[in-house]
Amino acid sequence: MLFRCITLLALLLASASATLRAAQPESFGDVTCQGRYPNHLQGVCTNDSNSLYWSFTTVLVKTDRSGKVQKKIDVANHHGDLCYHDGKVYVAVNLGQFNRPAGQADSWVYVYDADSLEELARHEVPQVVHGAGGMAYHDGRFIVVGGLPPGYDENYLYEYDTDFNFTKRHVLDSGYTLMGIQTAAWADGAWWFGCYGNPPTLLKANENFEFTGKWNFNCSLGIVGLEPGRLLVASGHCSKGEGCDGRLRPAVADKDQGLRIVDTKASAE
Repeated sequence: MLFRCITLLALLLASASATLRAAQPESFGDVTCQGRYPNHLQGVCTNDSNSLYWSFTTVLVKTDRSGKVQKKIDVANHHGDLCYHDGKVYVAVNLGQFNRPAGQADSWVYVYDADSLEELARHEVPQVVHGAGGMAYHDGRFIVVGGLPPGYDENYLYEYDTDFNFTKRHVLDSGYTLMGIQTAAWADGAWWFGCYGNPPTLLKANENFEFTGKWNFNCSLGIVGLEPGRLLVASGHCSKGEGCDGRLRPAVADKDQGLRIVDTKASAE
């Protein structure tokens, strides 16, 4: 009798565990976007559930967690880094010149329905005077980042409310980074910013935009926040005549390196 009770309890626990796993969305991991595109990857975001959104400069792509394309649309050049909030995808767009003195950029945020990729709205963000190139969302506010001409020793972060009323320009005491900031994300209790350079640069700031770290790490093509301590970092390659691809790899916060790529194959062995 005791044996039967123990066996029944084990079966009930196994069933409950399986039900719980089924109810929880599978975590995002190492994935390659299906297809190749005319221009290079600018950024990636998730809906925190089952979809990924990839900005390839002139093509906006929605895939599932495995990278299979669900929807793609042609978009204006230059669509940059993007973020997700409340059923919508927001993309930093510059229709003018990048990394030039004020007056030559034409900065916008384009808004798309996260299910259909139908364009819903456009918000002008003229405060981003060197060209809007990336953006992120956290706690009721959007942050837009972008280009930077040579000669500056700081970066600028432009804050907007959810109606895209301009709130404040934050100064990030990061030193000069090539072409400013390309990608942005809120993750693991901090702001993360990816920059070009040789080598590429990763910047970090606290919730109040106080500069807290700088490393030689490449997330200039995309950075995505997941659960605490886990992120996704984008990479991509372009080949003449074949186009450009995009990939995401899991990463974890690291006090010495800023971020560290996780080898999922090694972890599984």
